[in-house]
Amino acid sequence: MTGDGVYKGIRSYAADVSIVADGLGVHGLRATAATNALEHEADIAKVQEWLGHTNISTTRLYDRRKQRPEDSPTFKVAY
Repeated sequence: MTGDGVYKGIRSYAADVSIVADGLGVHGLRATAATNALEHEADIAKVQEWLGHTNISTTRLYDRRKQRPEDSPTFKVAY
C-alpha cells in the first residue's frame, strides 16, 4: 500500500466513525504510536529502529509526552 493509500484509508475510517480529521495524517499516527510505546516503557532505541530513523534526535521529535497539558508546570496552578 502506498502512503497515499494509507492516508485515504485513515481519512475514510475517520469519516465513518465521525472523527473530525482536520490535521489527521500518517505522521501524527506515527507520533502517537511512538509516544504510546515510550509511555509504556519501550526503549527509545527500539522505537527509533521501529520507525526507521537513522538519528535518535528524529525519534525524539516524535515523542509527544512532554506536550500534554498535565505535564506543564502551569497545569497545577490554582487561579
